[in-house]
Amino acid sequence: MENWENINAVQRVQDYIAEHINEPITLYMLSQAAGYSPWYTSRIFKEYTGKTPLEYIRWLRLSRAALELWDDSKRVIDVALDFAFNSHEGFTRAFSDKFGMTPQHYRKTTPMIPLFIPTSIRAYHLIKKKGADKMQAKSDTKVVFVQVVERPKRKLILKRGTNADNYYDYCEELGCDIWGELCSIKQALYEPIGMWLPENLQKPGTSKYAQGVEVPFDYQNDLPEGYEIIDLPACKVMVFQGPPFKDEEFEAAINDLWQVMDNYNPELYGFRWADEDGPRFQLAPMGERGYIEARPVRAL
Repeated sequence: MENWENINAVQRVQDYIAEHINEPITLYMLSQAAGYSPWYTSRIFKEYTGKTPLEYIRWLRLSRAALELWDDSKRVIDVALDFAFNSHEGFTRAFSDKFGMTPQHYRKTTPMIPLFIPTSIRAYHLIKKKGADKMQAKSDTKVVFVQVVERPKRKLILKRGTNADNYYDYCEELGCDIWGELCSIKQALYEPIGMWLPENLQKPGTSKYAQGVEVPFDYQNDLPEGYEIIDLPACKVMVFQGPPFKDEEFEAAINDLWQVMDNYNPELYGFRWADEDGPRFQLAPMGERGYIEARPVRAL
């Protein structure tokens, strides 16, 4: 049985860190946010995140700094100072220890690296409670925005699972760090996606659900072990976007959108489903923008 008092306390610490990541942060400050003693705050934080508060803050700062290094107009020392590192040398040493290369080398080559993209502890345990593919939550009908957008001929970098057919099972199987590696691809056309692969894009012995990111068709950088790259044709996708939601409404927000998509007839608007053209995909759920999912279509 989940301890929701501790989960909510850890979430408050996560929120505090995110808001103050560019400032000095002490364990005492985090304990004030959690509402517990420093010792107990540190203990439950590691229990739920797998990292001590210091490890979490350091990894998050280095990951945010790596993205800042994409901007060639920023000096490395300015990036270091922006994320509370006291010197160029200290930042370089910490960056090299974490990513296996200096900030200067990363800026020049921008290879895939394991960026730390924190998962909301509260949202994670709300998903875990039932599983995203077995949600029973009911809510009032909400307005869903629908539009058709063009996707160019492109490539898809992805990492397949073995048996997963939804986000939660995929994370259980492969872990949640893959998203950070996908976010580290500077040449990405769009943000990373979770996706359900159609039969023509699946491989024997691999999962229907995978995570990936779309890149230009001429992308040629090396990929870490376990990743592959495939071609996707130019296509149209029908994008469904639900209204903003609160963390505790996470399941209902997804369920509402799935009900709309399951009952939606694109032929009424001059299209048909075209799953052979690419994966059906979901964007990272963010309450402030609503849940977003898309499915390929072709004009009739």
